[in-house]
Amino acid sequence: MPLTRRRFLAAAAAATASLPALRVSPTSAATAGTADMRLGLVTYLWGQDWDLATLLANCAAAAVPGVELRTEHKHGVEPSLSPAQRAEVRQRFADSPVTLVGYGSNAEYHSNDPAELRRNIELTKAYIRLMHDCGGSGVKVKPNSFVKDVPHQRTLEQIGTALNEVAAFGADYGQRIRLEVHGPGTSELPHIKAIMDVATHPNVGVCWNCNDADLKGEGLEHNFRLVQDRLADTTHVRELTLTDYPYADLMRLLVQAGYSGWILLECHGQPADPVAALQEQRRAFEELVAGEHRA
Repeated sequence: MPLTRRRFLAAAAAATASLPALRVSPTSAATAGTADMRLGLVTYLWGQDWDLATLLANCAAAAVPGVELRTEHKHGVEPSLSPAQRAEVRQRFADSPVTLVGYGSNAEYHSNDPAELRRNIELTKAYIRLMHDCGGSGVKVKPNSFVKDVPHQRTLEQIGTALNEVAAFGADYGQRIRLEVHGPGTSELPHIKAIMDVATHPNVGVCWNCNDADLKGEGLEHNFRLVQDRLADTTHVRELTLTDYPYADLMRLLVQAGYSGWILLECHGQPADPVAALQEQRRAFEELVAGEHRA
């Protein structure tokens, strides 16, 4: 991280004088639930080329108060950081109005190679320690595939068992495990439910990911209900201004479920003006919440 803390603070101060909390608690006469949702950013793909100072300054300027840092991006928050560097990351977030929501890892547990499975479990533990030191609250992991010639149920049970191990480890560090709905085949919600039926540790939850697979079979609401009692405190969305996913319906379901957590933008493309693009997404988020409030 080449910028000194003094230069970072100057950049953040120039970007914004204050940041609205953007905690919203919509209620609806048509639903029994309430929700407390906050908007944040996943650094994939927006933000992948920003160093930490730029990332924090852009989120602050756009009034986007949370960020999930992804591995292998320019901000450089990796397990290789020294204790002093981890303390610096923690302090930079503390000095900014932006919350470190957690870490977006590539850890996966589907391999039928025991050594590879163990490597991913130990890598997850390294990410847990990293987020503990940097001030985050959790680590995102994912199923990523089924394995040729291995029964699906065996793979799902293996993933669930691995999740129980890393969830127990994470609990000792105050770090949640967030299972992203991900991967060809494994992203189908009946399979995610099967994983969670094995992953019974209370410190692991489902990170909804807004995939096309959510709409398969009996549709969005049915698939959502399969896992609504095991939702994590992070939900990934694409651009909320797009119409290829029923975001209004998802928001309604989240409110009904009493969801309290982060709505994290995982937007594609490279906008010419990233702050303006984030501001547009914030407005879209507020309009969706307001629409559910009026329902």
